[in-house]
Amino acid sequence: MAETVESHGARIPLIGLGTWDLRGKSCARTVEEALRLGYRHIDTAAMYRNEEDVGEGLRASGIKRDEVFITTKVWSSDLRARDFERSARDSVKNLKLDSVDLLLIHWPNSSVPLKETVGALCKMKRDGVARHVGVSNFNPALIEEAVKLSTEPLVNNQIELHPYFDQTKTIAASRKAGMTVTAYSPIAR
Repeated sequence: MAETVESHGARIPLIGLGTWDLRGKSCARTVEEALRLGYRHIDTAAMYRNEEDVGEGLRASGIKRDEVFITTKVWSSDLRARDFERSARDSVKNLKLDSVDLLLIHWPNSSVPLKETVGALCKMKRDGVARHVGVSNFNPALIEEAVKLSTEPLVNNQIELHPYFDQTKTIAASRKAGMTVTAYSPIAR
């Protein structure tokens, strides 16, 4: 297994493949090849509209499911409890998996109470839709609030992180909460 970082029982591979701009056969082939080359963390999201392709690439790779860490995210328009649950279950169905390793709130949405969204996120873990849960694009204040509201450990905050965007405070708040940080756009855009 690849080198990992740990939080609350989650062992997240250090290097992952982000798939936000990949679609169709190109996405499936890229995921398949990345896994064959040794990647063990694949990141997707409902909003990317490529979960079916990611799942196809995973199956085509021949790598055992328990050797690959799959992250997906629920988009900000689906943060009401019923919408969140539907989106999370649809993601697992689209990936053709029993569960995902990490389910994240993709972006906060100030028009939906965070308590409602975090409650739905935790329910998905309790229901076995996700092995672990976390957040994405949360600032220090939102991290603190989410941790207080959560009945399950939040293991990760996925944020834009590169030399041109200072995220020092967000990283510190994530670590204080016992969360790992996943960087997206690590070499900027």
